[in-house]
Amino acid sequence: MTHISGSNSAAGFAEDDDVELYNYQLPQDLIAQTPAEPRDSSRLLVYTAADNSVAHSQFNHLGDFLQPGDCLIANDSRVIPARLHGVKSQTGGKVEILLLSHRVEFGPTAWEALVKPGSGSRNGSEYAFPGGLTAQILAEAPSGGRILAFRADGAEDPAAVERAILLSGETPLPPYIHETLQNPERYQTVYARLQGSAAAPTAGLHFTEPLIADLRQKGIQFGFVTLHVGLDTFRPVSEARLSEHVIHSEYAVVPQETANMIQHTKANRGRVIAIGTTSVRALESAAQTHGAVQPFAGYTRLFITPGYVYKAIDGIITNFHLPKSTLLAMISAYIGREKLLELYTAAIQNRYRFYSFGDATLLISPR
Repeated sequence: MTHISGSNSAAGFAEDDDVELYNYQLPQDLIAQTPAEPRDSSRLLVYTAADNSVAHSQFNHLGDFLQPGDCLIANDSRVIPARLHGVKSQTGGKVEILLLSHRVEFGPTAWEALVKPGSGSRNGSEYAFPGGLTAQILAEAPSGGRILAFRADGAEDPAAVERAILLSGETPLPPYIHETLQNPERYQTVYARLQGSAAAPTAGLHFTEPLIADLRQKGIQFGFVTLHVGLDTFRPVSEARLSEHVIHSEYAVVPQETANMIQHTKANRGRVIAIGTTSVRALESAAQTHGAVQPFAGYTRLFITPGYVYKAIDGIITNFHLPKSTLLAMISAYIGREKLLELYTAAIQNRYRFYSFGDATLLISPR
């Protein structure tokens, strides 16, 4: 079943609507510039709501805080080399395209993208990239970006276009990362398999194959969803109030196998723990219609803010998020804004590393 789930506002806002309430001051030297080596050597802050306890650990000890019968749900989307450098076909001027999401409703090779420079990027404008890849603007997108139709060697062939993008594109890192990434695979999870994201589902970067095998041996299951991450999710909110912010759609899939695993876990009093906010968004989108997780495939615009009642999950593994972001609002809806900022203050005092290549948190709700 393919549909659009959610709306721009998930619930309530009320007194927590002021975006400034989601602000905090972070020393610049705590913004991680490189990933931890090995992946699971990153630090882990654990908050358990049932007894209001906080523990400081390492990610490779994650199993100490989980129980047999729990299941972890990960996002298996893979980051594409979404930054393309080319020229304007008419003038030869340089152009940079940042692919955001595949928009098949406009055609099999259509993408929503940011075009830089934006001046002169009108409907009909054409661009050329290395490897015989070309693009033409079809429409303006609500995000302020553009909808472009791509061709490879003059043909609107989806497979050929995908190959050309993979060959000529660059992996886009967040703007707060200034170090060159020596190994692009370090901005992919070890279980990434389906091309489509413009940014990594970064909570999953901490997992290694041996850690996953160890957790499975302890009786902890792994399930997968797919949510192709768009950069809008990570943009700071520019409006004064959360209720004024427009969040754009992302494509998500919750397969039958994963829905069955979650239903079985809950029936046996296990906990469903989402790996990352993208997995949260996919699972909660799937639960919106039925009150429980059912198979889902389609675009979601679910905007989780304080006042939202979670339906699918019992815990979240997530990194530390940017101030005044939609992700900070999502986590505030889970554990409360004041508790979240208290945890962030403790993390800063203990010099945790923040953002995409930073350390992780495990947040467990009361049973």
